[in-house]
Amino acid sequence: MTLIERVLRFLTMSAPRRHPSHGWRGVISAPAGCALALFVSVGTLDAQTVARDSVESPTAAFAETPRHDKSDTSIRPYRIEVPEAALADLRRRIAATRWPERETVSDQTQGVQLAKLQALVRYWGTDYNWRKAEATLNALPQFVTTIDGLDIQFIHVRSRRPNALPLIMTHGWPGSAMELLKVIAPLTDPTAHGGRAEDAFDLVLPTYPGYGFSGKPEGTTWGPAQVARAWDTLMHRLGYSRYVSQGGDWGAIISEVMAVQAPPGLLGIHINMPGTVPTSVLRLVRNGDPVPAEFTKEERAAYASLDHFYNKGFGYAAMMNTRPQTLGYALADSPVGLAAFFYDKFAAWTFSGGDPERALTRDEMLDDITLYWLTNTGTSSSRSYWDAAQGGGGPFNAFDIKTVPVAVTIFPGEIYRAPRAWAEKAFGKLIYWNEVDKGGHFAAWEEPALFATEIRAAFRSLR
Repeated sequence: MTLIERVLRFLTMSAPRRHPSHGWRGVISAPAGCALALFVSVGTLDAQTVARDSVESPTAAFAETPRHDKSDTSIRPYRIEVPEAALADLRRRIAATRWPERETVSDQTQGVQLAKLQALVRYWGTDYNWRKAEATLNALPQFVTTIDGLDIQFIHVRSRRPNALPLIMTHGWPGSAMELLKVIAPLTDPTAHGGRAEDAFDLVLPTYPGYGFSGKPEGTTWGPAQVARAWDTLMHRLGYSRYVSQGGDWGAIISEVMAVQAPPGLLGIHINMPGTVPTSVLRLVRNGDPVPAEFTKEERAAYASLDHFYNKGFGYAAMMNTRPQTLGYALADSPVGLAAFFYDKFAAWTFSGGDPERALTRDEMLDDITLYWLTNTGTSSSRSYWDAAQGGGGPFNAFDIKTVPVAVTIFPGEIYRAPRAWAEKAFGKLIYWNEVDKGGHFAAWEEPALFATEIRAAFRSLR
């Protein structure tokens, strides 16, 4: 090989590589003196290595990694390192925002208020620091594995306590693993957070397909049924023959679908956005009919919340259910458009009276929004709604779970507060029910200590 050929080969092999289907991948260091980083999945682990408490992502003096073999079922370490150029581009786009005029009402009935969003975006473009969020994620044991041809990125934290119960927890939309980070320590090390040693969990926090650093589905099969099967595959691949599942939002739906599928080893589920609404009730709500006279006080409150959601707050979901690609162009091109779309839900769904800063910090909200922006997953995450809609149903539809034990916690700021009477009809084995006095849709994010206490209590009988 000539000198010129060797130089060209070096440059080709050292150039930054973007994963073909999604955002920035884990990093292998480039040769000394080379300013380029290689954005690739790295390493391979056997089951014994995965079982360690933490794994450091390897570095190499030089490496070339082609497109990953979709048939490879190994578990690979994962690290995030966003190029500075991507952050500079984000700040440039924020600075170039063309703002609309302010709303013509004095409340949030037309959507996110201009002054509120401008204050958040001003901070985003000047003082917000993504590197703190990146460092927080990289301090955790992160991995990626391929299931059904798609890369699934996940966090896996093993408790140091013996006999810890394996727990897979699923985030929702517009959330991410960011909404679950504050409960990792209380659940894996309960004695340091007011709990008992025997209530410890091993945690697996997967990123939903099309979100964050997981792969973007290239077809239309990744509805809740396939995600549920993939989560069972993931748990068994990690060596867990018995485990429990938890979630709100998408996490509730996936946990419920898993319970319907009832794979061997699934001991039970805990959900904080239960699907309990009978078809007859949904039909009345969609038609705008008055609440039935025979409903109890709890059923009337649930009906009122459902009526508000479907008739005044469902526009975001209707768009994603039917036209995610059309919506996606704005979410992919405008960081402020993405932020407004998400902030609207932070305001509506936190237990904050419409002021999400009372429940979440600016940095917490922006960590989540920035994760979507940097991975360009506004569109692909929206398509998860379209994929689910093809199977019919809705986010609160009653499930018929006959055999798998179900535990439920009702938080007061949830989109609707499920009546226990509806839950008892939907879940054949309702082993735990509690209604708490604070927290909303993003329960683990808003009230991590209370949330952890609920999870410990909910699964105690299944250990």
